[in-house]
Amino acid sequence: MATTNGTTDNGLPDRKTPVPSVLPHPVRDLDVQYNKIFINNEWHSSTSSRTFPTYNPATRQKICDVDEGDKADVDRAVGAARAAFERGSPWRQVDATGRGRLLQKLADLVERERVMLATLESIDTGKPFLHAFLIDLEGCIKTLRYYAGWADKVQGRTIPVDESFVCFTRHEPIGVCGAITPWNFPLLMLVWKLAPALCCGNTLVIKPAEQAPLTSLYIGSLIKEAGFPPGVVNIVPGYGPTAGAAISSHPDIDKIAFTGSTEVGKLVQEAASKSNLKRVALELGGKNPCIVFADADLDLAVRCAHQGVFFNQGQCCTAASRVFVEEQIYQEFVKRSVEYAKKRLVGDPLDAQTEQGPQIDQEQFDKILAFIESGKKEGARLECGGSAIEDRGLFLHPTVFSEVTDNMRIAKEEIFGPVQSIMKFRSIEEVIKRANNTDYGLTAAVFTKSLDTALTVASALQSGTVWVNCYNALHAQAPFGGFKMSGNGRELGEYALAEYTEVKTVTIKVCQDNH
Repeated sequence: MATTNGTTDNGLPDRKTPVPSVLPHPVRDLDVQYNKIFINNEWHSSTSSRTFPTYNPATRQKICDVDEGDKADVDRAVGAARAAFERGSPWRQVDATGRGRLLQKLADLVERERVMLATLESIDTGKPFLHAFLIDLEGCIKTLRYYAGWADKVQGRTIPVDESFVCFTRHEPIGVCGAITPWNFPLLMLVWKLAPALCCGNTLVIKPAEQAPLTSLYIGSLIKEAGFPPGVVNIVPGYGPTAGAAISSHPDIDKIAFTGSTEVGKLVQEAASKSNLKRVALELGGKNPCIVFADADLDLAVRCAHQGVFFNQGQCCTAASRVFVEEQIYQEFVKRSVEYAKKRLVGDPLDAQTEQGPQIDQEQFDKILAFIESGKKEGARLECGGSAIEDRGLFLHPTVFSEVTDNMRIAKEEIFGPVQSIMKFRSIEEVIKRANNTDYGLTAAVFTKSLDTALTVASALQSGTVWVNCYNALHAQAPFGGFKMSGNGRELGEYALAEYTEVKTVTIKVCQDNH
C-alpha cells in the first residue's frame, strides 16, 4: 500500500507509486557553502591548515575540499562546549520550554532547506535524491519536532521514604556529549543524537564521517540561524583515527554516541573506558534475519524483503541480509525475488526514477565484490547480478543468491551492499535457533498471517527491533538499538532521554516539631 508521499506503508519508496508532481527537483548546479570547522557558531580553518577531499561516488569527481580537524581542533570544540555548559551560561539560562522552541525552529529551517540538504546528501553519499528527500529528511524533521515536544516534560519523581525525609529525583543533563556519525545516513544519524541531547540541555561536539561530511556542516549554519547560543553545537570534520579518537578519549567529554561498525565501536568503548569512563552508547552492525512463513502474504513478503536488503544500496545496518523462507514456498519466493531485483532501476542518484545509486567508495565496492565471489566459491547459487555495472564506476547489479547455507561468509558476515541471501527452513524451532545464531542482534522481521506464530517468534528472537509483516518501519517515537554485538543503549523514543540525562537523588531531612 502506497501513501500519498510516494512511499510504502513500510516507509520505503514504492516503484509502483508515481513521483509526486509537487516533488522539487534537486539542485543541479550546487555550490557548497560550508566546508570548514564549526566552533562557537563560527567557521574556522583547521589548526593544521590541512584539508581532505569529499567525492561524488556517482561520478567519482571531487565535490570540494573540507578542513581536516584533528586533536587540536577537538580540544577547541570541547572547550567551547564546556564553556557553553557552565552554570550561568546563555545556554543554561534557556529554560526547558525555550529549548523546545529552539528545536522547533531548527526543524522549520531543515524543512525550509529540505531540497538543498537532500541534494547534498545525494551527491555526497550516492543515495537517490528521492530517498533522501522523502525518507532521510522526513525522519530528521519528525525527530526534531518529537524531541522539541519532550523538552519541558523530562521529569523526576518523588519517592516515598521515612516520614522524616522528603526524597525526589532530578533528571539533569550529562554535560558535553561527543557524537561520531556514519556515512550511510549522515544527516539522519546526526539528528538522532543531536535532538535528544539538546532536548535534555547538553552541549555537543560532532565528528561526521569523512566520506560524507557536507550535510552535517550545513546543519551548523542552521543551528546558528535558529538561535542556539555559541558553543552548544560544534562540528569537527576529520578522520576516525585522529578526530574520532580524540573525541573518544577526551577527558572533558562526558558521554559519547557512536554509530558505525562493530570493529570501530570496540575501539570507541575502549578509549572511553581508558580515559574518564565516559558513558557510551553504540549502534553497530547487524546480520538481520527476515523470516517468511508459508502462510505469509507472499507479494508483501517478497516486496519488503527486497526493499529491506536493497534500500540505500544495501548500506544499512538494518539490512535484511539473511532471508529465511519456509521450504513449501521457497522456490516461488526466489523466483519473485529475482524478478524484483532485475527490475530495480540503477542509475543517476539525482534522477527521480532511480532506486539504487553507487556504493559509497572504492573500498566498500571492492569488499562487496569479494563477498559475492565468496558466495560463488562456497556453493551458493547466483540467481542474478553478481558483478559491477560496466562503465558506471561504483555501481553494482542487484544480486540474489539462493541455496545459501549458514556456514557461508555471505550468511555470517555483514556485507553492507546490494546482495540478497535466501535460505530455506522447515520448522519454527529450527528457524528461531538459526536466526539467533549470530553475534549480532539489531533487527529482525517475521512474515506470517498467524498471530501466534508472530508473537512466538518475535519474543524468541534476540533482536532490539522485530518487525511483523513490514520492514524498516522506523518512527521517532519508537526506541532503536541492538542486542549483543549490535551495540548498547537506545536511540529515539522516550528511552533515548535516559541516554542524555543523569539521575540525581535529593533527600531532605524534615524538621519535626515536638510541641
